[in-house]
Amino acid sequence: MSEPQGRVTRLLPIVGWLRTYDRSWLRGDLIAGVTVAALIVPKNLGYAGIAGIPLQNGLYAAAAAALLYAVFGTCRQISMGPSSGLAAVAASAVAAAGLTSGGDVAAFVAGLTLASGLLFLLLAVFKMGWVAQFLSRAVVTGFLFGAAIDVVIGELPKLTGTDVTGSNSFQELRSWLGSLGDTNTATIVVGVVALVVVFGLRSVAPNVPGALVLVVGGLLASYLFNLDDRGVALVGDVPRGLPTFAIPDISLMVDHAGTVAVAAVALMLIGFSQTAGDARAFAAKHRYQIDVDQESLAQSAANIGSGVLHGMPVSTSLSASSLNDHSGARTGLASITSGVTVLLTLLVLAPLFSQLPKPVLGALIIEAVVMGMMNLPEMRRMYRVKRFDFWIAVAAIIGTLAFGVLAGVIIGIGLSLLWLVGVATQPQMPTLGREPGTQVFRDVLDNPDDELVPGVVVVRLDGGLFFATADALEDRVRTLIQAQPETHGVVLDCEGINFLDSQGSATLDDLLVLCTQAGVELRLARVKPDVRAVLDREGLVERLGRDHLHGNVHRAVEAQLGR
Repeated sequence: MSEPQGRVTRLLPIVGWLRTYDRSWLRGDLIAGVTVAALIVPKNLGYAGIAGIPLQNGLYAAAAAALLYAVFGTCRQISMGPSSGLAAVAASAVAAAGLTSGGDVAAFVAGLTLASGLLFLLLAVFKMGWVAQFLSRAVVTGFLFGAAIDVVIGELPKLTGTDVTGSNSFQELRSWLGSLGDTNTATIVVGVVALVVVFGLRSVAPNVPGALVLVVGGLLASYLFNLDDRGVALVGDVPRGLPTFAIPDISLMVDHAGTVAVAAVALMLIGFSQTAGDARAFAAKHRYQIDVDQESLAQSAANIGSGVLHGMPVSTSLSASSLNDHSGARTGLASITSGVTVLLTLLVLAPLFSQLPKPVLGALIIEAVVMGMMNLPEMRRMYRVKRFDFWIAVAAIIGTLAFGVLAGVIIGIGLSLLWLVGVATQPQMPTLGREPGTQVFRDVLDNPDDELVPGVVVVRLDGGLFFATADALEDRVRTLIQAQPETHGVVLDCEGINFLDSQGSATLDDLLVLCTQAGVELRLARVKPDVRAVLDREGLVERLGRDHLHGNVHRAVEAQLGR
């Protein structure tokens, strides 16, 4: 392949798989595409409901995302579209901006989508996918769990036909409990039946598309029982037709620039972590390579396309992607088929959704967030494996419920950064002892029967030696020397030091001075070549003495004892 062709294929992966397409894949791709469309059409109605935008806008986003990802994406099984988590973030941003007009809300959500797409573009251009690591798995689990509870509380009024007030989840729940005296009986019946159907099918017949059954059943019930006349609210007009191209209202974005910036970053971080992880999983399963930077470009295109077509934020859907895979998807043609099927739905079937009862929509949304965002097994695993991570997740849940979904993301990022700073500034620095009868030195806390060498302190730094850890190492060595007056040698095991900055090298120089003043010899063992190069430039190797650098801890200790 020539270099120009290679560049085109890297930028537009669709060119590569179309060039090598095998006709035997066609049946699987078409079946997978239609099957996924049957799943995502009803679900995307719910996601649009979470975001508070017209239901058809959710379908606009689904079509744009599926088609554009097929062109730019490198994973063959991914299904790209709206998700419950991203919809919750968008809804929280709308609430933070104080928007209530339907037109403003739709324009604002589309603007958020476009802004997140532009951030994805920056991620791709500057190869900055690492920024997604600022959200730890514990924080994401807690945030999504809290956001799911927030969404469920927000949907409860649809199941009872009541109105609620409140600025956070706790106030809304209290308001809803106080409104139960004004419930509409028919609405409650429809809501309860809808919940039983959608959760029951997941339990007894998990392969049946519960969302599709629920939507079809709700439409039939609305027609057969005249639910509108019985006081059951319907979703209202859902027009037939394709989306039109439009740039979201720039002045609206500027008026709420702070909220837009925070929400766009949150959407980018969550969307990237979801898609990158799922893409790697499918690529590993089917033994092909993905390009993470190209995945960022694909998400950029999908979100920009959704934003200019009145849509909402999009990322991968694990449930839809898994269905795509199990149904036989081999290439992006499956995603194209899904997108075209959604467009046909908009052209032919969209007005039917106008008669969908709101309690049914509420049940659809509740099922989506409970099953897609409340990860109880992961919470139990963290509680069992690492209690600190569990409490971080709990803090993210409480923060989301108390201050809102958007604030929950900020709290989550803050918790992740605090955790990172805490770990970086408090590295493990164990004292080492010798395993009896060997030359092996190990952590004496884990191996209390190991021998401590009289007069020689052996300590290991587990982590980089840089500005955040330098003071901790100096304090540790000083404390060890002061606690053992008979000490005549300190051996620093440098095996764990894989990074050394100028402050770290200056700290080692300070340690040499400290030891010399205390009448103690400093020796370094197992120094990595990159670290030694920095020490050479610092001049520390000459001041310390090349005979004080050793290949292992045993040699360093023996040299000190035979001084």
